[in-house]
Amino acid sequence: MANKNRSSPSSATPKLMEVSGFSLMNEDLLRNILSRLPAISFASAATVSKTWNAACCHILSRPKLSSAISLKPLPLVALQEVFDKVMSEPIRPHFAIASVGPGFEIKDVLQFMVEKVRSRTPIIVSSVKGILGRDALSHEFREVKWIDGNIDEVPVNTGIVLTVGFVPGLKVDVIPLLRQRKAPQGSMIDKFVQDIKSYTSSMSGCTSPQAIIMIGDGSVDQKPILEKLDYAMSMETIIVGDERGQFVYRSSDVSRNVGTNKKHSPDAVALVFARDRNKARGIGNIEFHFALSKGVSAIGPRLKAASVRVQDSYTVTWLTARREGQQEILDGQQMLEDIDNEMENNMDCVDLYIGVTRRRNCSVGSDKPKMMTTLALHGVEGGDSEYLYVDGVGIRTGDYFQFYHSDPKTALSSSRNVSSTLRKLKLDWDSKSSLSKSTIINAVDKKEAFGGFIFSCLGRGESFFGQLNVDSSPFLDNFPRVPVAGTFCGGEIGRGCTSLTANGDEGGSARCHLHVYSTVYLVMLYTPPEH
Repeated sequence: MANKNRSSPSSATPKLMEVSGFSLMNEDLLRNILSRLPAISFASAATVSKTWNAACCHILSRPKLSSAISLKPLPLVALQEVFDKVMSEPIRPHFAIASVGPGFEIKDVLQFMVEKVRSRTPIIVSSVKGILGRDALSHEFREVKWIDGNIDEVPVNTGIVLTVGFVPGLKVDVIPLLRQRKAPQGSMIDKFVQDIKSYTSSMSGCTSPQAIIMIGDGSVDQKPILEKLDYAMSMETIIVGDERGQFVYRSSDVSRNVGTNKKHSPDAVALVFARDRNKARGIGNIEFHFALSKGVSAIGPRLKAASVRVQDSYTVTWLTARREGQQEILDGQQMLEDIDNEMENNMDCVDLYIGVTRRRNCSVGSDKPKMMTTLALHGVEGGDSEYLYVDGVGIRTGDYFQFYHSDPKTALSSSRNVSSTLRKLKLDWDSKSSLSKSTIINAVDKKEAFGGFIFSCLGRGESFFGQLNVDSSPFLDNFPRVPVAGTFCGGEIGRGCTSLTANGDEGGSARCHLHVYSTVYLVMLYTPPEH
């Protein structure tokens, strides 16, 4: 069908039916033929007749995720390669996500996707620090990071992972957080949260979606955004993504498609998955599961911020502290010396953070404020005889904090725990779908994973663990034939039920949704309808 001189299915089929008796084709044979078509030809075939449309709907009655990566040196070649791969089988894209290396022009990638897929398909394109996925040609799984302009001696401008998803029973759209120059950030965050709730309510009848994949602008503090989302959403809503990205998007609602200009600029973008209240009969249920592999360990005593200074022109906080229960004020040099002693003079070998326990009133719009306790992680920039310097703002005098350091042993152990937990969960699905020996059951009727996403810290990978594919192994070991795509991030967004969270969150009872040195997993499951 790629040949320009060949007739399309819609024009050729009536003649074939007249002269070849195609109308008498066996239903199973018709489905077999249609199931071998690439996505674009499949879409054309679905318009031929009611019979063909019914056959196509039967073929695509279950959800499907299709994903591929390419490391070809020319961006356009790489983009075409992954697009051809993900669209090589029948699929009707309900959403598309492309993550690319720094050599790509993300606006060009978006334009390519807009021209190739359905006009109302929501799309996000982001520039990332690295990619995870299966090669479009070799099918080999790769974890690739861009460091110092090279990846495994491959030019810097290579690397793209493209994922398209078909999720019947769900409604999906892109909702941006648009900053207006004259509006306070707080009011724009409130509108963002309310937009997500309104969209979800209109689609499903409830205000909390099943899941959100979120990309934040790297120059914007995402902590207040995640705190308000956490406040407003049910605990069943899973939120994953990249805290510090660069992105463009296309929403199915054209009123949301506001590009960067003098008046508007997107601070974040959310791909929202909501239940479809008008789901057709015969469509099963899609579930999302969240898992977290942490990669930092606490060290040293608990401290209390004694003084805090922030200069408006900087995004660095200066602070002094007291040990819990003591009055002596510690400067930055004293705090760092104490941590260095705790680490036996190995502090230079790790990345250092402070985890600040924040108790703040939170609300959205006119809603009643609620006290939220969160753990906010701030990178340590240094210290002297006056202050400790940490990245970011939002710390107050009286806040408690503790030092954390990157720890490959903790990360490896946590990764293994995630793999074990996913294995137990998979066995639980299998046991619940099993019936007595006297009962005959179709094997396809059990719950199954059909796709997933991975968001991993740029600091992890082979250089951190000393071995390949540790970050992807929990998913690959348990779901070896299930499509999965991922990115390496400058900060990992992960909010969800803790039942699959290995070793708990970094802050114990405090809720932490912006992580460091972690890997976040989103597993997508499907349960067929009962017969």
